[in-house]
Amino acid sequence: MGHRTAAEGHRVLVVAPFGRDAEAVVGLLRDQRYDADACADLNAVAERLDEHVGVVLLTEEAMRLGTHALRAVLAAQPSWSDIPFILLAARQRSRGTGSEELRARLLELTGNAIVLERPLSVASLLSATDSAMRSRQRQFETRDRMLDLEVSRTALAASEAELRRIADALPVLIAFVDRSGHYRFGNRAYEDWFYVSPEEIIGRHVREVLGEDAYHIRQADIRRALAGETVRMEVPTPHRDGRRRDTEIRYLPRRNAQGEVDGFHVFGIDITDRKQTEELLAERVAERTAALQAEMENRARAEAALLQSQKMEAVGQLTGGIAHDFNNMLTGVIGAMDIMKRRIAAGRTDDLERFMDAAATSAQRAAALTARLLAFSRRQSLDTKPIEINGLIASLEQLLHRSTRENITLHVALADDALWAETDANQLENAILNLTINARDAMPEGGQLTIETRAVELDEAYVATRPDVQPGRYVVIAVSDTGVGMAPELVQKVFDPFFTTKPIGQGTGLGLSMVYGFVRQSGGQVRIHSQAGAGTTVSLYLRAVEAQPEHDSAASSRSVSEGNGQTVLLVEDDPSVRLLVREVLEELAYVPIEAEEPNAAIAVLASDRHIDLMVSDVGLPGMNGRQLAEVARQHRPELPILFVTGYAENAAIRADFLGTNMAMITKPFAIQELSAKIREMLG
Repeated sequence: MGHRTAAEGHRVLVVAPFGRDAEAVVGLLRDQRYDADACADLNAVAERLDEHVGVVLLTEEAMRLGTHALRAVLAAQPSWSDIPFILLAARQRSRGTGSEELRARLLELTGNAIVLERPLSVASLLSATDSAMRSRQRQFETRDRMLDLEVSRTALAASEAELRRIADALPVLIAFVDRSGHYRFGNRAYEDWFYVSPEEIIGRHVREVLGEDAYHIRQADIRRALAGETVRMEVPTPHRDGRRRDTEIRYLPRRNAQGEVDGFHVFGIDITDRKQTEELLAERVAERTAALQAEMENRARAEAALLQSQKMEAVGQLTGGIAHDFNNMLTGVIGAMDIMKRRIAAGRTDDLERFMDAAATSAQRAAALTARLLAFSRRQSLDTKPIEINGLIASLEQLLHRSTRENITLHVALADDALWAETDANQLENAILNLTINARDAMPEGGQLTIETRAVELDEAYVATRPDVQPGRYVVIAVSDTGVGMAPELVQKVFDPFFTTKPIGQGTGLGLSMVYGFVRQSGGQVRIHSQAGAGTTVSLYLRAVEAQPEHDSAASSRSVSEGNGQTVLLVEDDPSVRLLVREVLEELAYVPIEAEEPNAAIAVLASDRHIDLMVSDVGLPGMNGRQLAEVARQHRPELPILFVTGYAENAAIRADFLGTNMAMITKPFAIQELSAKIREMLG
């Protein structure tokens, strides 16, 4: 039967929506005994596409009317079907025309397309149509062959025996279990694993093959596999003679044509060798880990020993420096007192003042050294308050000029705006003076010394690399010189106690360590930058605070202020200090009441005795002076309290330590300092 008269694929659909083109083409094809019909547009073609259509012939104009419906129908064709299209296109005159775009759209719809450029001969049109029709007939022949292949599937069943032999030869447990839990396939490995032949396993339930205990353990995994989940597990399956065997079991769900799980495949692999290797490796890793742990512990002990050695070296350096300086000072005090005793015993009192001055000078030097040590260790008592930094430095300018030499130019560059920081004014003045003297000594041939101030903001990115710095706004005081500078290895040591680059006898080595301790205790930072031959810059970073109102304060008198018989409760546990303070109070016309420990003081406070002021040491046995003050306020709420301290860790920041109507002075103190403070507190 020819292709024009075949039962399927014999019709030609013509789509030429404009003019009489469709009528002319249909007439021509019918004259050649084709079954040809005209369609108004591609939507009509989509509706008529069936097994009788062999080819679609269309013009460019038809492509302009939409292809959505046709696209959906073509996409739904069976895999063997690909209807041919013949496009009658205008001759291309240039690239990028609309005609070229329409051709591309047709090729997106189907890969089985022939493009004929108009005008064309009748012979060309008939030849193309005949070729496309024959192509369509070959598609139906392919379909028929596919049907024949379907018939041949029965032959594949004969190969199951061969596949079984392959499955039986593999060292893998293979089976299929249906939804009811019954085996439908099992290979020869079941004889070795479960001692059941493949023929015996078919139709048996999993519970029968595995046993009740094993089935109970795997029941949840079986439910997961039947729910469509791939399951993997490792289970022991010992040999009959008791030899170890570890098995990796996998349950792989199988789905039918409707996508429903109709059972699962079982695959089992002997992994005994792998498990033994892993266990051996784990054992060796554990041994190595234990060895590394022991090594790390030994290293930690060695590092701890080294750190302890370094600490002891630092302590030795510190105590050696203290012993050297204190011995010199004590020699001056003890020697002067011995001479005065001898002179008094001999009745020679005309020259005692010279030795008294020598003893006082040595004692004052000892007090200054103690203050520096407390500053270095960040344990001095700070009287912190908001300070306007520019004004403080401006007030020091004349003193700083006198502290330098004529061959040194002092330049003070203060920020335009007022800079307020929370700090101890006296300690900051000492720190600036110390840095100025250091800068002067670093410029023996002269140079320029610059003191400048500025405000900076340290953000999170900056402090991320400096764990000892807090973010926020800081006031910076920088002291720079153009002197000899220092090598990097010296810069790392400049804050160490008793370290100095000055010649022997010209420096204590506590100046920079005191500055560092004071600034760190104030919540700030110290940064030093130095280069040999290029000078040094030391920058003090102090936490900035909001501007504070200015208050005029009259200068305190340095003369001794005497009392008028007021009663002072003196609490001091050291007999020598208590004796001296009592004598001072009596010299100043006050009436002292002595208490050598807190309980004795509490008894006085709880009594009816009149008390105008309590003077208490901070460090007392049993309770400290601040705790005693709380007890005192319970009995006498308005009682003024003056603390005296040589060192007290909890009193390091006075603002945090002191309460209402409380004040503090540090040991050692001069008579005029004590008298002025008492007079101030008594109004």
